[in-house]
Amino acid sequence: MNPKEKENILKLKPFKRYQYFIKKIADFEEIWTIVDENGDYAISEIDGLNLISFWTAEEFIRSNLEAGWENCKPLKLTLADLEESLYDIIRSEDYLIDVFPINAKSGFVVKLEEFKRDLDEELEKIE
Repeated sequence: MNPKEKENILKLKPFKRYQYFIKKIADFEEIWTIVDENGDYAISEIDGLNLISFWTAEEFIRSNLEAGWENCKPLKLTLADLEESLYDIIRSEDYLIDVFPINAKSGFVVKLEEFKRDLDEELEKIE
């Protein structure tokens, strides 16, 4: 990704980053998250709610690996990983999805059902 493209994406408001995210992961069929030193998904908490974070590319994760997450590392998943195992974890743990947080600030927070619906709609457009 060229620096200008990255800069433009980082300037987007959270909902616009969410829209970009849905299109990008539907196109490339990969998604990025972070895991802790034990390999467990890194979960943040805001107002008593637990969130798992997703990004379109590893480059965007670096600004979030501070303030208690210094020992975490990026993890690339496929859409199959997401659908076959992560959806079940998100559902069973009642996590919300924090899409594209930057600079340790939350991105667009969405429930699994809404996330899944938006992604499925985008995937249908591609097929």
